[in-house]
Amino acid sequence: MDYLKKMLRDDALIEKTIVVTGGGSGLGKAMTKYFMELGAKVAITSRNLERLKETAKELELETGGTCLPVQCDVRHFEQVEAMRDAVINKFGKVDVLLNNAAGNFISPTERLSANAFDVIIDIVLKGTKNCTLAFGKDWIDKKETNKCVLNIVTTYAWTGSGYVVPSAAAKAGVLAMTRSLAVEWAKYGMRFNAIAPGPFPTKGAWDRLLPGDLKDKFDMAKKVPLKRVGEHQELANLAAYLVSGFSAYINGEVITIDGGEWLKGAGEFNLLEDIPEEMWDQLEMMIRAKKKTNNALT
Repeated sequence: MDYLKKMLRDDALIEKTIVVTGGGSGLGKAMTKYFMELGAKVAITSRNLERLKETAKELELETGGTCLPVQCDVRHFEQVEAMRDAVINKFGKVDVLLNNAAGNFISPTERLSANAFDVIIDIVLKGTKNCTLAFGKDWIDKKETNKCVLNIVTTYAWTGSGYVVPSAAAKAGVLAMTRSLAVEWAKYGMRFNAIAPGPFPTKGAWDRLLPGDLKDKFDMAKKVPLKRVGEHQELANLAAYLVSGFSAYINGEVITIDGGEWLKGAGEFNLLEDIPEEMWDQLEMMIRAKKKTNNALT
C-alpha cells in the first residue's frame, strides 16, 4: 500500500462546507486540496489575503473545486464572526471547522518576553477558542446538527517540551477544550476530535523553527522510529476521514500521526538542550531578520 495515495472515495465530502484556518499554505493548504478533491467546498482564512487568493486560485485550477479566501485574524473575535458570516453568505452553511492556524518559534523560555509568549497563546489557544465559540454557538442557535470540529494539536501537548513552552501550553489548552466539548456539545450534534502530528516539514514553518543549518544538525527524521518524516498526503488522509461521515462514531479522540516519535523521546524539541548559548544568539538574530522580512511582505 502506497501511503502517498489518496484514501477516501471521490465523493466522500461531496456535500460538506469546510472552514480551514491557516489554510493558505503548508499543511492547511494540503488538507484543503484533498477536501476539495473529495467534493467539499472550502473556505480558507489567514491574515494574508494575497496569499489566500493565490492559494484559492491554484487549488481551484488543480481540483476543479470551489475555494473561498477570507481574510481573518483569529485573535480577534469580531473578525472571526465576520469571516463566519461571509462563508455562510457564500455557501449557505458550514459543516466543519478545522482549527489549524498556529504560531511557534524555538527559544529558551528565559529569553522570551511576556509579549512573545502572548503572541503564541493568542493565535493557538485564543484563536481556537474564538473560532469554536463563533461557529459552535451559531450551530446551536440555528439548531443545526451533524457538525464537526477538528483541531490540530501536537504530541507535546501532553508531554510538554522544552524550547517551545508557549506552544506546548497553548496546544495543551486546545487538547483539553477538544475533549471537554466532545462531551458537553455532543447533545447539539457536534463532534470534536484532534490530530497530533509529529514532524511534517513545511518550508515556511520549519525555516522559522529551525533556521540556517540547524535543520541538518538536528535531523528530525532521526528521532522517528520509522526513520522518516511525514508526507502531507498522510495527514490530509487522516483529516479527511475525521471530518467525513465515515468517522461518525469517533468523538473526543486525539489521533497521533508521528511514526512513533513521541514514544521514542517525549518532548519534540528537548534535543535543543545541546545548542550552546552563543548559537542561540545567532538564531535569535536570524529569526528576527526573517520576521522583519515577513512583516514587510504582509
